Amino acid sequence: MSLDDSGAADWQGASEAVFDEVVALRRAIHAEPEIGLHCPRTTDKIKTALAGLPLEYREGSSTTGLIAILRGGGRRGGDNGRTVLLRGDMDALPMQEETGLPFASTIAGAMHACGHDSHTAMLVGAAKALAARVDDLPGTVVFMFQPGEEGYHGARFMIKDGLLADPAPDAAFALHITPNAPSGVVVTRAGSIMASAETVHVVVRGAGGHAAMPHDCIDPIPVACEIVTALQTFIARGIAVTDPAVLSITKIEAGSAHNIIPGEVTMLGTLRTLSEASRVTMHAALKRIAGNIAAAHGATAEAWIDKGYPVTVNDPRGAAMIRDVATGLFGATGFAPMPQPMMGAEDFSYVLGAIPGAFAFIGAAPEGSDPATNPPLHNTRMTIDEAVMARGVALHCAMAQRFLERGFD
Repeated sequence: MSLDDSGAADWQGASEAVFDEVVALRRAIHAEPEIGLHCPRTTDKIKTALAGLPLEYREGSSTTGLIAILRGGGRRGGDNGRTVLLRGDMDALPMQEETGLPFASTIAGAMHACGHDSHTAMLVGAAKALAARVDDLPGTVVFMFQPGEEGYHGARFMIKDGLLADPAPDAAFALHITPNAPSGVVVTRAGSIMASAETVHVVVRGAGGHAAMPHDCIDPIPVACEIVTALQTFIARGIAVTDPAVLSITKIEAGSAHNIIPGEVTMLGTLRTLSEASRVTMHAALKRIAGNIAAAHGATAEAWIDKGYPVTVNDPRGAAMIRDVATGLFGATGFAPMPQPMMGAEDFSYVLGAIPGAFAFIGAAPEGSDPATNPPLHNTRMTIDEAVMARGVALHCAMAQRFLERGFD
């Protein structure tokens, strides 16, 4: 299979050949969504779809994640030693589906509202198409089928289980659909593409009493309000606008009756940053500001952060490769640069922290819809244009071949 100057092979015909199987698998997974690190039905569907292919398998103990390995090195000069990883996540969200699709979720309170069903199906399609041309591949392709992306740290657990160590990939790529970009358009950027995500906890303790006699109490409620305001002021004045942070306090709980000043306020929120520097600065500021404001009022405050996903950072070489391969496959209109990062988070960040590569989005706005107003990811009515999955399969295949043949040149 010949390559053009961009390094992208003509994989579109190969992707069309497996398209019906990709759609059927996506719908089967969509109808039976699974949440978290253990998705046994989904893993079984993947294994069934891959049966008969020349693949080696690795499974860990922490998740039902699956690694499938395709070793090339045939008639085109043998294995040059390169290994490339392609990832598809497989878990769903705890949401009640409201799409009305004929293959809608049959599991109450669970829905594939983030497109992971299509990611898994596209990766299976890529495995089929690449396996059909295994002798043309001068290296190894690792297919990473990962559960637990939606807040469960699935990638981190798969790395901990050693599933990315044998063979160790030289590059890693992942593709994520979005209904808010035109169908088939690939979007990415170099550097930070998605934010870190962490859970913020603050507990303010005062001294409760009668609401008619606040002077006999230490009211923690106005102290908590002052902490929230001060944290927002710190972001506006203590964090560079060119390296932003977002802190949203989303839950405040206190009190039991209209005439009782409570002794304690608890707060919950989320912190997002686009660099490790801003992340460290915000961690320190949260504890300092909460503690000092509380002390100024005779109260105390305890603040802590549950560390979540780190910043997702694209290697500039990987982002450029995605751009070149996408335009080689789909023409100039098949790629659009991403002007700024998203403040959402992605646990492919763990993979890119260990292996150079890149993460990209591919538009999947349903035909005739307005990408700007479509129900977004994590919406109970989110739907996609299934035709885009053929492009996703082709892009996976072309990226694998390009890297195996040329590396990051």
